[in-house]
Amino acid sequence: MRGVNADSRRGTYGRAVVPGPRRAYEDPPAPPMHAAAVLGRLAVPAAVLAAVAGAFAYVGAVDPNESGHYPVCPLLRYTGLYCPGCGGLRSAHAFVHGDLLTALHDNALAVAGYLVFAVVWIAWAVGAARGRPPRIGLGPAYLWSLGALLVAFTVVRNLPFGGLLHP
Repeated sequence: MRGVNADSRRGTYGRAVVPGPRRAYEDPPAPPMHAAAVLGRLAVPAAVLAAVAGAFAYVGAVDPNESGHYPVCPLLRYTGLYCPGCGGLRSAHAFVHGDLLTALHDNALAVAGYLVFAVVWIAWAVGAARGRPPRIGLGPAYLWSLGALLVAFTVVRNLPFGGLLHP
């Protein structure tokens, strides 16, 4: 077999194939938008949403304000200090029942987390429906900021003037 160079290649009907200019990055072809393909790509986001909705439904049905249904926070039990998650179940219970002020009082950071989850989930589901993989690239600065926020929230809610943040 003889070697083929770019000048001697022939296309259909004997015409010479002239390659066009190449781009440095070519977008991959979009996958077909068949209903079965879209439903298949939405399976994992739908399963995550179903699990979260099930957890919220359980917390909405079983009142965490009544003792004996949920375990007590070990940090609160042994030190008397509120952790960043203390009041999260009561906050979720109030949120499910539409009482936003009580939910914010019980754990304002949890309510912010519910809203962040909703936005991230919507972006994930839309990207999955379009065939784009999820990309959450949180750099070290974001992670350190999140850690600092959790520490500041914990410290402020345990100080005497942080009474509004007590569950």
